Amino acid sequence: MWDWSYVLSLLPGLLRAFLVTIAATLAGFTAAAIIGLCFALIGRSRFAPLRLAIRFIIEFIRSTPLLVQLFVLYYSLPMLTPISLSAFATGVIGLGLHYGAYLSEVYRSGIEALPRGQWEAAQALNLSRMRTWTSVVLPQVVPPIIPVMGNYLIVILKETPTLSAITLVEVLLAAKNTASVTYRVFEPYTIAGALFMAMSLALAFIVARIEKSMKRRYAG
Repeated sequence: MWDWSYVLSLLPGLLRAFLVTIAATLAGFTAAAIIGLCFALIGRSRFAPLRLAIRFIIEFIRSTPLLVQLFVLYYSLPMLTPISLSAFATGVIGLGLHYGAYLSEVYRSGIEALPRGQWEAAQALNLSRMRTWTSVVLPQVVPPIIPVMGNYLIVILKETPTLSAITLVEVLLAAKNTASVTYRVFEPYTIAGALFMAMSLALAFIVARIEKSMKRRYAG
């Protein structure tokens, strides 16, 4: 039976853990968006060895599980180097690298879809390479790929429970810890699921609004 007094007693702890989940999601997505863009830009380098190297890195990251990458970053890296990161920082970097590899392909498809005339026009105006990317290419590439990026944002949210493997106490691990003490699993897991669903719907709504706003902006 659902016990409201029990729910009220565990809700503050689950909400605190859910704030960690939200922070890891947003930080991980930001890192993924930046890393993905860097990968995509390096992948267009005129230096062939650099292009091949980044292609290998992307395929390697995409071909190995996120959990294995987290274990390497959190447990193996401090043994091999002086670098030791907190569970949260490791989780953000792991999510950023893993989904940055996927987002690099999203950026690449958007860049390749840009008409060649845009590049030629920038060249005719004698724009620098940096100005071409910031003023011509990216403003036209980003709006069409926002829905796909939004999907990855939601995917990252749903992947945050994986971070419990490196001791980060996010909402699902908090629910599990609570259930292991009280032996009541229905309420904590139901609340955790409801929080994930509410956040997923909120993110989907925000992404849809941003997409609609940008469509109006560029249609005008």
